Amino acid sequence: MTLRAHLDQIFEADRRGRTLEARLFAEGTPETLSNLVAVASAEALALEDEDEAEVRLMRLADLAAQVPGPAMADTLIAILGHASPKVRAEAGEALRDVAYERFKEVARAIERALDRGERGLAMQELPFVLVEVHDPDPVPLMARFLGHPDPNVVGAAIEALADHGDPAAAPHLARLVDDPREAELEDLDEASAPIGDLARAALEELGEDGDAR
Repeated sequence: MTLRAHLDQIFEADRRGRTLEARLFAEGTPETLSNLVAVASAEALALEDEDEAEVRLMRLADLAAQVPGPAMADTLIAILGHASPKVRAEAGEALRDVAYERFKEVARAIERALDRGERGLAMQELPFVLVEVHDPDPVPLMARFLGHPDPNVVGAAIEALADHGDPAAAPHLARLVDDPREAELEDLDEASAPIGDLARAALEELGEDGDAR
């Protein structure tokens, strides 16, 4: 088979995929589609075959963003916790898209995850998703992550608030300047850093006194 033939097959697969997706949305109600995507996502998250799970979850994240209803925000948060960076990137982008249009659905799903004490990668990713949503103000919801029992989640929230650059976050960060717990974040030059140090550095980025209470 020639290279052009391979390329033509890719075009055909894309056309068929768009046709099947259109049929899916034409034939299903929001409720049935929500249930379908939620169940399929749970199944994909449980797969031992990482490559197959990645393929399915990336597609399911895109579908979940198109289906209305609060359950899809919960599903996207679950997908956001997958080990694959590609899957997390897709789920994060999908969550941002939903939040721009239906922020309350995403905010309430995040609150449910916080109330359950969820841990893991999703909770570390969510603050960075929120900083890209500027209306309404994400700081009050992001501040809840600073009280999370997992220091890695707290560290991620501090970094996200520093990136966000809103001085309104300063009082929340100031409460953590003496916190000795160690946070491990992917973008740290060192393997870990005390939460207090991260909070002081974030306050300085916001133009505040890093030693102020």
